[in-house]
Amino acid sequence: MYKCFITGIFILLFSAGLSSQERYSVNSFDEINRETYTYATKNGEELKLDIYLPGNDSDFERATIIYVHGGGFSSGQRDSEKIQQFCNNLAGYGYIVASISYRLTRKDKEGGFGCNCPAEEKLNTFISALQDVQDATFFLIQNREQFGIDPQKIILSGSSAGAEAVLNAAYMPPMCYGLDSGPVSYAGVISMAGAIPDTVVIYDESAIPSMFFHGTDDNLVPYATAPHHYCKPGESGYITLNGSYTIAEKLQKLNVPYWLHTTCGGAHELSDKPMTEYFNEITEFCYKFVIKKDSESIQTVVEGTQKNSEFRQFDFCNN
Repeated sequence: MYKCFITGIFILLFSAGLSSQERYSVNSFDEINRETYTYATKNGEELKLDIYLPGNDSDFERATIIYVHGGGFSSGQRDSEKIQQFCNNLAGYGYIVASISYRLTRKDKEGGFGCNCPAEEKLNTFISALQDVQDATFFLIQNREQFGIDPQKIILSGSSAGAEAVLNAAYMPPMCYGLDSGPVSYAGVISMAGAIPDTVVIYDESAIPSMFFHGTDDNLVPYATAPHHYCKPGESGYITLNGSYTIAEKLQKLNVPYWLHTTCGGAHELSDKPMTEYFNEITEFCYKFVIKKDSESIQTVVEGTQKNSEFRQFDFCNN
């Protein structure tokens, strides 16, 4: 059982299918075609993306979802079985979906991405991943006519390290691509257990509709504001990150719509659990917040017990 509250009022959340047959609201494409492209080459490494295209589709200006996998910036792949199923399911709703590879700058590095990885290297890792997300976006926009993409409706999504990558990219100022439609901001972002170093990057011109999945007891990526991996002061990897709760607070101050989906007592499994268990919520966010541009923020709380007393406790998890 979980509960949902809108603008401060708690209500029971029931999943119900939309009756409209409008594109993006229901799964209406059975045939999905997958193609692979190299979107950039860096230091001799080809960075590829898999693009999922709804078959027999006559629309040539389609909303697009870019997905970035997790793995601590040292592992993971864009085409695991679970990711392929996730992308196929999204494309079934009429979206163009691109799952990207990016530079795994912590692969085989001493300290990985934990408390023995120097804070400066963590920040550099975020920057490298952000740049790769931007380059993949540029590739898609350059080839928008081939793929049938609306550059003004590109949604970012990612899990764990991928969520950190897309959050850092999402709140950048609008980029100029020389389009007649003007500078491009991402239309939305979906973060599964992600965080950013500083919320100062979120302001009127950079804030966009956002969806966050996070557990309050995530010991790797903080739900609110806390040290990354809960490293101790003095450890080389000590760096404070701002997770879903803190980012949502900033968006609320800016009056920018968000959907904060909290699992009380949840840990880092919220980095990929939503791809299957909360898939309907993801498609609802994309449809209502991006396609229909709803402006009402939502907070959903999955009931549970906060077990780690060292982590910040939240009243809505104790009610």
